[in-house]
Amino acid sequence: MTDPRIRNIVIVGGGTAGWMAAAAFAKVLDAGCSIRLVESEEIGTVGVGEGTVPHLKLFNNLLGIDDVEFVRNTQGTFKLGVQFNDWGRLGDSYVHGFGTIGHDVGLLPFHQYWIKARQAGKADEIGAYSLNTVAAPRGRFMPSASDAPPGSPLANVAYAYHFDAGRYARFLRGYAEQRGVRRTEGKVAQTVLRAADGFVEAIVLESGERIEGELFIDCSGFRGLLIEQALHTGYLDFSHWLPCDRALAVACEKVGPPTPYTRSSARPAGWQWRIPLQHRTGNGYVYSSAHVSDDEAATTLLGHLDGAPMGEPRLLRFTTGVRRQAWSRNVVALGLAGGFLEPLESTSIYMIQSGITRLLNLFPRHDFSPVLTERYNAQSRFEYEHIRDFLILHYHATERDDTPFWNQCRMMSIPPPLADNIRLFRDSGRFFRDGEEMFATPSWVQVMLGQRIAPKGYHPLVDQMPDAELAGFMASVSHVVASCVEVMPAHQAFIDRCCTAPAMVA
Repeated sequence: MTDPRIRNIVIVGGGTAGWMAAAAFAKVLDAGCSIRLVESEEIGTVGVGEGTVPHLKLFNNLLGIDDVEFVRNTQGTFKLGVQFNDWGRLGDSYVHGFGTIGHDVGLLPFHQYWIKARQAGKADEIGAYSLNTVAAPRGRFMPSASDAPPGSPLANVAYAYHFDAGRYARFLRGYAEQRGVRRTEGKVAQTVLRAADGFVEAIVLESGERIEGELFIDCSGFRGLLIEQALHTGYLDFSHWLPCDRALAVACEKVGPPTPYTRSSARPAGWQWRIPLQHRTGNGYVYSSAHVSDDEAATTLLGHLDGAPMGEPRLLRFTTGVRRQAWSRNVVALGLAGGFLEPLESTSIYMIQSGITRLLNLFPRHDFSPVLTERYNAQSRFEYEHIRDFLILHYHATERDDTPFWNQCRMMSIPPPLADNIRLFRDSGRFFRDGEEMFATPSWVQVMLGQRIAPKGYHPLVDQMPDAELAGFMASVSHVVASCVEVMPAHQAFIDRCCTAPAMVA
């Protein structure tokens, strides 16, 4: 009887996407499955220094990699959220912190009570009621404390990471190769399709070597060597809503302790990121080429660095959007080959992780049932479109009218689901998460409030709490958060004690 299992996987492209896939497959699939990764050192990768979301910890846990091992090997630091400067208006600043805001009361989320108290002048800014948003600007960090009392904010600290993407890929390469993944150096010169059904039969390298496979993973970056150049799946362009199409990236010298947050500062034609690592700081300007030249963008970027630049800015061109089919025939596209939503909320690595997890959950047999393919593509599209809408919110919900770029963002039409979310929140502060979309209610609430979308009212059940009790409730929550932050160590002190990276050549 013929074995129906997939026994031969070929990954085209390395970098973060390729080696994340290789490591996960090597860990989860049985030893009888051959995994081969083809990459070329000449092509290089896009990774410049990455911020992530908390989900990456789950991926590392799957591989059996703990925080100390990960952070040391990637020159990493910790991330409690993202600080947004000058987005709503010039001079504005708020933190989108991971984790919760306050604590819910019955059926209602905390922010509903906060709205009433704030309108009555009896509450601070929403950030005062979240551990992450108070701790981040003060440079404090610690993971969850096992000895914290139940319900304490310190019992469940949500955090992500900043790290060197190139080092992470190399670390995962070592992990994967130790578990049997074979790496082949070379460039793909040809993709061979089966005449009968158009499935990929093999790739042929410039050396002439032919590599056959049953399942092919396209991690070839924006080029999409298999998913697009061979299978022509098409691309959905999101640039009407996400108008930035270029980025300049440069590292600079470290000038002080790393902040436990990513900084995102709005600029005249886009925004600038700052990602602190242990050995340097990553910076980049994401911008619209229709509103600023590359030279002007470089001048802006270099003029807002903390330290001396460690080289010339590197230009990246992109079109935001997603493949019409992330899984076509026997090819699954991961990373930039599958789509790109720009780095505003650090979702790129999450999308790689999510794609890998989705593929493992829907892993096919040799017959490649279209039922699995259709579900994969539907879930992938759902995820991309919901993250897209969250990113659009940052651009569109602005009062800035000082440059043509921000006028375009403020005045542009937006997807109906996003318009509905804004309208509902502005009416009475309500938000309803759509199924398993990535960003939960606290994220939407923090960004909508930070972008000056002010609710007119609140849920009527809030009025069941007496006004005096409401004031006391607000004061109690903010006091608990402030007290917890006081006992947290400095971010740099925590790194020095637990996970300092070894000296390495940058």
